[in-house]
Amino acid sequence: MSLIDLKDIKAGYGATPILNGVNMAIDASDIGVIVGPNGAGKSTTLKAIFGLLNVMDGTITFDGRDTTRLEADRLVPMGLSFVPQEHNVFTSMTVHENLEMGAFIRRDDISGTLDEVYEMFPDLKAKRRQPAGELSGGQRQMVAMGRALMSKPKLLMLDEPSAGLSPRYMMEIFEQVVKINAAGVGILMVEQNARQALAFATKGFVLANGQNRFTGTGQELLDDPDVAKSFLGG
Repeated sequence: MSLIDLKDIKAGYGATPILNGVNMAIDASDIGVIVGPNGAGKSTTLKAIFGLLNVMDGTITFDGRDTTRLEADRLVPMGLSFVPQEHNVFTSMTVHENLEMGAFIRRDDISGTLDEVYEMFPDLKAKRRQPAGELSGGQRQMVAMGRALMSKPKLLMLDEPSAGLSPRYMMEIFEQVVKINAAGVGILMVEQNARQALAFATKGFVLANGQNRFTGTGQELLDDPDVAKSFLGG
């Protein structure tokens, strides 16, 4: 059984569909990467999973339960975390306060998880008392990812985690994605740096016009001349 399974998802904003039959399945051991042109439905897929927009048809199953029309406040306690591309930190709160907010559903001791996040992102430990709004773009992304991990999710979804980052921070974020997955957390991410992300993806999905155009391992998509020509710049 897949950790998350999308079958023929039709979804969009109001009555306007953006997705027109998307299918994908991710296991806990997978790093899934969604790529495709602007307007293909990549971010819409993550938002549909997280209950942020209207699913008109199809089914979403998460951890063995039908979650097709559940909202985010029901999904987070089930083990689903989502880091949006924008507005993903509380800018006036410190780094430490942001991380604590990520554990709002927990009633156990969170100190061990805090230590793990600070070990994962050493930059944050040095700036733990600094407002998140004063950080660089890469450091903010680390805060957003760290906060999402504070709920100890089974699946972490990331929307364009490397957008606007320097090459150094992009590679650091990608390295941590691989480590998070190795620790037992499934990953599903949308990424504009397609070649770099597909290089470590166990599953890749190319969307176009709200539908699956190509599906395979990351390496299979990188090696596919049609994918390269149409979606990876040759």
